[in-house]
Amino acid sequence: MSSHHHASERAEAAFRRKEEARVEGDKAMAEYKAKQQAMREKTARLRALRLARDEARKKIAPPIKERSAQDDR
Repeated sequence: MSSHHHASERAEAAFRRKEEARVEGDKAMAEYKAKQQAMREKTARLRALRLARDEARKKIAPPIKERSAQDDR
């Protein structure tokens, strides 16, 4: 085998490694973005549930007014 052939094989191998790294990086970024989107959606859903729960509690029982020392007189 000639040195030209070895150089060509090394260059091809280096290209394949770089291409595989790029593909893996793209997959990792897509996974990261999907997780971030899922977290934002979950947070929004939980916030809506919390606000609805708090609003329902206000309608059922208004807050109890604390008695002050002046009320006892």
